[in-house]
Amino acid sequence: MNETLVTLVGNAATAVEFRETASGGMARFRFAVTPRRWDRVKEVWADGHTSFYTVWAWRTLAMNLTGSVAVGEPLVVHGRLKVREEELEGQRRTFVDIEAVAVGHDLTRGTAAFRRVVRGEPGLTSRYGPAPVAAGADPWAVREAPERPVAGEPVGAGGAVGGGEPAGGAEASEEVPARERTPVRRRTARQKDGAAPRKPDSDLVTA
Repeated sequence: MNETLVTLVGNAATAVEFRETASGGMARFRFAVTPRRWDRVKEVWADGHTSFYTVWAWRTLAMNLTGSVAVGEPLVVHGRLKVREEELEGQRRTFVDIEAVAVGHDLTRGTAAFRRVVRGEPGLTSRYGPAPVAAGADPWAVREAPERPVAGEPVGAGGAVGGGEPAGGAEASEEVPARERTPVRRRTARQKDGAAPRKPDSDLVTA
């Protein structure tokens, strides 16, 4: 609960190292942060002392970092600050780590194009790019919908239209005749006015 969240602006000092672990993918890289200060004596902007951090990322963020970040690129890193001490060769050394929550390019230094990653397509985040497409195959091809049988046209075995043979060797079924129209009963002008018809059977008019 008492975590220290920081946001750093700097450059990737090393390439991203990625490896699989029991809990998922893990990635790390060194991150350099150099402040810029105004030198009042020389009246110019000068670089300050460079601080180095080790950025750690896990699972989805780790995979996306592998295919997105290269050495020297300007980045913005947001995450949890971790300070650890280790003894190496008889000397006590202090390491500062950032457990990244989000990483992105610094757009004040250039432009970037975002590409959404669909789960189940690891090739989009691979450093080698997506899997190659077979020769002659169209990667943008769309499967066409099956043709629907035309009314009155014979249907063969397995739902094939036209040239397919009917099941059991039987001949194709004949075309079904259209339903005959039913005579429509219409009222004459005299019936609409309430008068009796002149002829008893004249009120039947065939359409």
